[in-house]
Amino acid sequence: MVLPLILTCGPNEVIVLSGLGYQKSAMITGGRIIAFPCLQRWHRMSLNVMTLKVASSGVYTAQGVPITVTGVAQVKISTQHPEILERACEHFLKKSQAEIEVLITATLEGHQRAILGAMTVEDIYKNRKLFNSRVFEVASKDLCNLGLHVLSYTIRDLSDEVGYLEALGMSRTAEVQRDARIGEVFAQQESRIQKSLANEELMKVKYANDSLIAQANRDFQQQKAIYDQEVMAKKAEADLAYELQSCKTKQKIQEEKMEIVVVERQAKIHVQEQEIQRTEKLLDATVKQPAEAEKYRLEIIAEAQRKKTVLEAEGQAESKHLKGEAEAFAIEAKAKAEAATMHYRAEAFKQFKDAAILDLYLKAMPQIVGSVGSALSNAKSIKMVSSGGSEVGAQKLTQEVMDISTSIPEMVKNMTGVDLRKSVRAA
Repeated sequence: MVLPLILTCGPNEVIVLSGLGYQKSAMITGGRIIAFPCLQRWHRMSLNVMTLKVASSGVYTAQGVPITVTGVAQVKISTQHPEILERACEHFLKKSQAEIEVLITATLEGHQRAILGAMTVEDIYKNRKLFNSRVFEVASKDLCNLGLHVLSYTIRDLSDEVGYLEALGMSRTAEVQRDARIGEVFAQQESRIQKSLANEELMKVKYANDSLIAQANRDFQQQKAIYDQEVMAKKAEADLAYELQSCKTKQKIQEEKMEIVVVERQAKIHVQEQEIQRTEKLLDATVKQPAEAEKYRLEIIAEAQRKKTVLEAEGQAESKHLKGEAEAFAIEAKAKAEAATMHYRAEAFKQFKDAAILDLYLKAMPQIVGSVGSALSNAKSIKMVSSGGSEVGAQKLTQEVMDISTSIPEMVKNMTGVDLRKSVRAA
């Protein structure tokens, strides 16, 4: 019996399952799948990003200048479409990571050399973005056929052994230095001109500002004098109003004090009245009401005790009366039942006579025989004497029991005159 296995993988790998139940291989990324050993086969392949160093040394450009370029590319197995992933599994499923990186690096280096040969050193040096985009586009199309996806490509180092790049740098440095010196002279001249103009404007602004300050100071002094006059008048009015308001306030305070004294006295009277009422209620709650409650409780208990005694006496009397009537009724019923029984038995004996006696005999016979046998079984020892011709032992004892039983009808006949043997034969 083949036990199934549950295969799991993270989002950075792919499981390829083939065999029984699959006409086409199943590819699982970041999930799980059930597999049956010996019936199915499975392989894992990493989807991690590969950082590759693409170095091209001594490559001749369009001008015939040999240069060395080192680029860095980020490449991974493509999962954008199932067909592309299936293509990658077809090419790299059983290859190691190192083998895959060698193949990709070789492909990228070939495209990098081709682009370098079609461009000048100036274009590569000044417009690296254009070079990066050309290599990225060409490599992406080629590696896509292998199931790979190029995430990025950029130049890291650019150098040459003949000094071409250094010469370009020196020429450009000289141009920059020249432009810098010329710019510095023009900047100083412009600075002096602008400084003179700024000083002229500053003096104009300063004189205008001084005039405005003097005018504002004059207006301020005029307005201040007017305001001071108004302030003094208002102050005199305020002093008189303050004295008047102070007198009114003192009078009002005195009236308020008198009202406070009256209110305090009224409050004391109210408090005393409340205290008297509280004392009355306290006496009522602690003395009068408990006394009345205790009186009512004792009256209720006495009344209940009286009723209980009366009811118990009446109950006992009624119980004795009913008990006597019940006993009398039971005795009467029992006597009537015994009389009726005796009457019916007498009537039965009159009607059946010998048959009734026979019935009594037959009912009593087992008891008689059982009593005789019981008496004999209780004997501790029995001694038998044989005359020579009679049996001895258990047979003799059984015969004795039968003889006692057969003598009973004769005894009944002698005592009652009823012949049981004759009655049995007639029956």
